[in-house]
Amino acid sequence: MFYQKIIPIKALQEYIRYFWVLEDYAYKTYKIIPDGLTGLIFQEEANLFLDKENQILPQMFLYGQTTHHSEQNSVGNFRNIGVYLQPTTLKSIFNIEAFELTNQHISIDYLTKEPILEQLVNAGSINEKIEIISKFFLERIQQIKYTSKNVDFATTLLQNGKRLKDIQIEMKLSERSLERLFIQFVGISPKSFSRIVRFQSGLQALRQKNFHNLTDLAYQNEYYDQSHFIRDFKTFTGVSPRQFLQQTNEQVENFPEWKV
Repeated sequence: MFYQKIIPIKALQEYIRYFWVLEDYAYKTYKIIPDGLTGLIFQEEANLFLDKENQILPQMFLYGQTTHHSEQNSVGNFRNIGVYLQPTTLKSIFNIEAFELTNQHISIDYLTKEPILEQLVNAGSINEKIEIISKFFLERIQQIKYTSKNVDFATTLLQNGKRLKDIQIEMKLSERSLERLFIQFVGISPKSFSRIVRFQSGLQALRQKNFHNLTDLAYQNEYYDQSHFIRDFKTFTGVSPRQFLQQTNEQVENFPEWKV
């Protein structure tokens, strides 16, 4: 396996968290773990990835928020390039009501008439492909019609550990108003986003083995008790914390290889 993370140029960092490149061998099952982000994926070779229902994934597609674990299967040696987007980029850049893509994906062909897929297929190096994708986003930034400063501010505070009620007070927004903005720009409710952020904090501690036992880990991440943490963990990964450590090979965060 080869994995590389690439930070975007400064002009794109408000919309793109990072690019990634993944090369691996065929016939593997990968788990998709919710992380509060959306993204764009380009496969250098078509027809090499299947979703959980064994449907072929588009060669280049945009995907929305995920609220539960899922799986993808590779059926050939591959190299994929991905773009981890900031939580509100779907609406800002693509003018999509974010909730329409929650737990869904859409081929790039339905989103633009620009021949970006053809350009990427014909490009040689990884750097050239990253430049093509960057140019595509830079051009779309110039066409932005919807801004999401309030939601960007709220998602940042949630990811930094601030409580939802405190954010509502600080932003002077009602629960209903904040929820409406989140559904439109993020694709899920503030409570759902906050739940994923809390789970990810616990998952990170588990990865680093930064805990004495699961009860301590649960309390450290503001779960009511261990059973609530395990329940969320199973929802988002499909397995218990112990099984996750024993049965996954997570060289890429939130996209681990599942040891069948």
